[in-house]
Amino acid sequence: MRVLLDTNVLLAAFGTRGLCSDLLTACLEGHEIVSSEHVLGELRRHLTRTFRMPARQADKIVAFAREHFEIVSPAEVDPAACRDPDDLPVLGAAVAARADLLVTGDKDLLELQRHEAIPIVTPRECYARMVATGGR
Repeated sequence: MRVLLDTNVLLAAFGTRGLCSDLLTACLEGHEIVSSEHVLGELRRHLTRTFRMPARQADKIVAFAREHFEIVSPAEVDPAACRDPDDLPVLGAAVAARADLLVTGDKDLLELQRHEAIPIVTPRECYARMVATGGR
């Protein structure tokens, strides 16, 4: 399964212990994680500003992501596709990557339920799908 983990999921995965960390591990072990420079830039910015992580540590996390994720350039998305213009590059990355799932905690994105043929789900829903399919 090709999975795009939104910035908020990655922040929770790298910044705390719990479901998102477990989800990231499961994705690394048996799935393809796709992302974009936009998402990785947001990740670094929030790690250093919100989590007050040293820049060197945040850079190591972003380097790890670049090494283990497939990085794509977002496709063009109609600005009317979602309420928050900051979410357009995330939708565009999911489309460009031909993701099977877009995983997020963002209420504006979750409200869409899907974009084009890509389901938009919470980390809990994604983890449940992986468990239900035996990790495939």
